[in-house]
Amino acid sequence: MCNTCGCGLNNISEDHISTGKTVQLTQDILGQNDRLAGTNRRIFDSMGVVTVNLVSSPGAGKTTLLERTIRDLKNNIPIGVIEGDQQTDRDAERIRATGVPAYQIKTMDACHLDAHMVKHALENFQMDTLELLFIENVGNLICPSAFDLGEDHRVIILSITEGEDKALKYPGIFLSSQLVILNKIDLLNVLNFDLDECISYINRVNPGVEILCVSAETGEGMSKWYNWLKQKIDNKRRKK
Repeated sequence: MCNTCGCGLNNISEDHISTGKTVQLTQDILGQNDRLAGTNRRIFDSMGVVTVNLVSSPGAGKTTLLERTIRDLKNNIPIGVIEGDQQTDRDAERIRATGVPAYQIKTMDACHLDAHMVKHALENFQMDTLELLFIENVGNLICPSAFDLGEDHRVIILSITEGEDKALKYPGIFLSSQLVILNKIDLLNVLNFDLDECISYINRVNPGVEILCVSAETGEGMSKWYNWLKQKIDNKRRKK
């Protein structure tokens, strides 16, 4: 049940709760989203575009990681970015400064993106010219886990400044992600952070999930992230 956004899951009256209709209403909302996500996925597949949904807490470094990724890869891979925030165009402006197309979705009261928002955002891109589309979701470790956007891969970015136990506190988002990026590892020497413990918690929630340790600030470990992306693009090229 979402109690912090305008997605519709919190707009349930006491009558719905008392008569047991809450579950059905939630299923209807998510069911509609999943159908639209399927439409988005067919668009991405038909165009041969690899789509990556980036999720994290606010301040984990998603936009900084995106900026560095784009600058390092844009000469060889055509990239587009959908930005999700409750307000402002600040992140979209940062991405456009790298020289790639970016579209800002302002979610207002909603604390996540949904498939309907993404579908309309696609109208602002020449999809047949892209090979890689990043969707930077609203900073939140709860609500985005319930909403499929039609993406190929969900990637969670966890900053080591957030502590070791986030996977235990927010298991849903970690369980539904195919890759975990541990960011800001350049700060390991100045923080009281147990990297092995953090990794063990992630594996407890999602055994075997791939984990990359990087610093978007210094570039440490970023080549492994780039290789992961290139592999996904090569896989889709072969399927097209």
